Amino acid sequence: MLRTISGHPVLIYTGGRPFDPQRPVIVFIHGAGHDHSVWNFQARHFAHHGYSVVAPDLPSHGRSGGELLASIEAVANWIVSLLDEMRIPQASLVGHSMGSLVALQTAAQAPERIQRLVLVGSVAPMPVASPLLEAARTDRDLAHSMINQWSYTPASQIGASASPGMCLTNVNRSIMEHQAEGVLASDLAACNAYVQGLDAAARVRCPTAMICGERDQMTPMRTAGALREALSTAARTRIITIPGSGHAMMAEAPEILTDSIRGFLLEE
Repeated sequence: MLRTISGHPVLIYTGGRPFDPQRPVIVFIHGAGHDHSVWNFQARHFAHHGYSVVAPDLPSHGRSGGELLASIEAVANWIVSLLDEMRIPQASLVGHSMGSLVALQTAAQAPERIQRLVLVGSVAPMPVASPLLEAARTDRDLAHSMINQWSYTPASQIGASASPGMCLTNVNRSIMEHQAEGVLASDLAACNAYVQGLDAAARVRCPTAMICGERDQMTPMRTAGALREALSTAARTRIITIPGSGHAMMAEAPEILTDSIRGFLLEE
């Protein structure tokens, strides 16, 4: 569906069911250079199993209008505006990579609005390699190749897929190619510049899950300790590992990731 948020049209995927504010709400936040479609499997599952789903294309991504938001804090403010516009008093947030930083910042600055927080493929800080930052500015095709190489396991690189007949790296490249010029570079720069993550984590008050890919090269498990420790000082935090998966857990392990999110949301 299309909604107007902050004066601009926004595409919101609801998982194939009408949005019902009487159900528990999950907001799925995509990562750098992506759009809502990376969440299609998870969004459809939850929309058909008791939840209302809000999976937006962030401003200037996918089919959404508006100016690019150049910082994680700005995107977090926009997520709060989205909740306001849709009259959602409280929601659970699920964010991947850049989207996890947005979810983290939103939960820190609007704790009364967030019931549960799920950070998929997340570390803080989230530095971006200089060659990737440069490629995103000057050679998108090279940047897309680098992201595919670092986001997917070797098996996926040669065609293995949880969805028969689908080449995951080709699908990911297509999603990135459909974004406007400058989107990927702006998103990666925002991730690289966001240095408030640990302070934000210490202010999170809701139960939180960090879901890590065992073979994630973009946000490796070994670098997640600082974020985990900062979260644990204020909120109950659960660490979930997806065996054998890289950074692109939604695509490489869609059922395991979905089960992990559902199990966490249902915990007492």
